[in-house]
Amino acid sequence: MSEKKIDKQMRKIEDKRDKNRTFKKDSSFLKAEENVFDVPTLKLLYTLANKGYITEMGGSISTGKEANVFYAAGNEGEVAVKIYRLTSGTFKAMDPYILKDPRFTNIRHSRKDIVFAWTQKEAQNLLRVRKAGIRAPRPIVNERNVLVMEFMGKDKIPYPLLKDTPLDDAEAQNIYDQVIEDIRRLYVRAHLVHSDLSEYNILVDTEKMEAVIIDVGQAVTLDHPNAREFMSRDLENILRFFKKYGVKADKKEVLQHVKQRNETDEIYEKELNESGENKPDESENEQIETDSEELELSEN
Repeated sequence: MSEKKIDKQMRKIEDKRDKNRTFKKDSSFLKAEENVFDVPTLKLLYTLANKGYITEMGGSISTGKEANVFYAAGNEGEVAVKIYRLTSGTFKAMDPYILKDPRFTNIRHSRKDIVFAWTQKEAQNLLRVRKAGIRAPRPIVNERNVLVMEFMGKDKIPYPLLKDTPLDDAEAQNIYDQVIEDIRRLYVRAHLVHSDLSEYNILVDTEKMEAVIIDVGQAVTLDHPNAREFMSRDLENILRFFKKYGVKADKKEVLQHVKQRNETDEIYEKELNESGENKPDESENEQIETDSEELELSEN
């Protein structure tokens, strides 16, 4: 692509983002945007636009340490475009989650390669999470450092984060029950641990009062050496948040619940195995039980 075309596309994206923005700008936000829209990323967005995945870029939904998420429109309707930064971001924070992940043992340790692998990892994890019966964004396409996925919201307004959602005690108990069930399904069916679960990466569909799990790029398989530690931390975060709503739960009992499986779980697990999303061998099934037992021991 010529520099002239890149400049033209940059202006189109900038014009549409400014026209559709409904979020307040500040200096840190503007700096983050500058770090996101570098020339390679603009080239990639241009390619995705030519394929119809993105027809219009809107305002920023969120700004994180490693990535920004933007509202957009595409040939599948409302979408969210997650762009991992290549020129900045907490690059080293990705290391514990991806360099020890058995699915990504062959990647090089450069910033670019890890960011690309992380984007791919999030798309794969989203597929695996959804196939386990958990509500999460549907991945549409991922290329290099860009992930286009289902927009979780309505009429350009994203669902609120759990931390920003007004809840009465009964609603909080309902959402808590859903989140714990999602953790269980993630663990038993998908053989994954979210690894960073908290009120900051759970959305709430306030019309249906349903929890939506997001930010699964750091989710790890059960054979990851830090899976037990990450599971323990996830549960601590959830129990801490809901405690203020009067939700009473014992961590050891929750761990017992998380490893319980039923006939329906076996159906989902079989489908994931047959699709190649889970490893169908016995060693991983044994790992589930071992991890559960060791999690309990860590509480004593």
